Amino acid sequence: MTPAQIKQKRTDAILQELIPEAISQLNDSRMHELDVIEVKCARGRSDAKVYLDPHNYTDQERRDFLKQLRKARPIIEDHCLKDQGWFRCPKLAFEFDDQLEKSKSIEDLFKQIEKEPGDES
Repeated sequence: MTPAQIKQKRTDAILQELIPEAISQLNDSRMHELDVIEVKCARGRSDAKVYLDPHNYTDQERRDFLKQLRKARPIIEDHCLKDQGWFRCPKLAFEFDDQLEKSKSIEDLFKQIEKEPGDES
């Protein structure tokens, strides 16, 4: 692993700890229930994607959460800057991680295929 990759992973880990802390300090109590699954910084650490746990939120609730997070992004970034003493914080982009749901649906398809009687010759 190169030194740049190590720095990137370290930044990912730091942000994964700081972002939930910053969200918990927001005035909107609904935001406190959001869980950060993963943070991935871009190669130059200028941007970072923050993946959130979708729980059982409806599409409308997800849109509302993302809208609120976009408004609160400067506050969250400022919290990270002050906590770490960084010169610059990555620009955060929030999205819900649907990979778990997709993998569950694929597993369900495999189970369904397994139950169906096959054409055995």
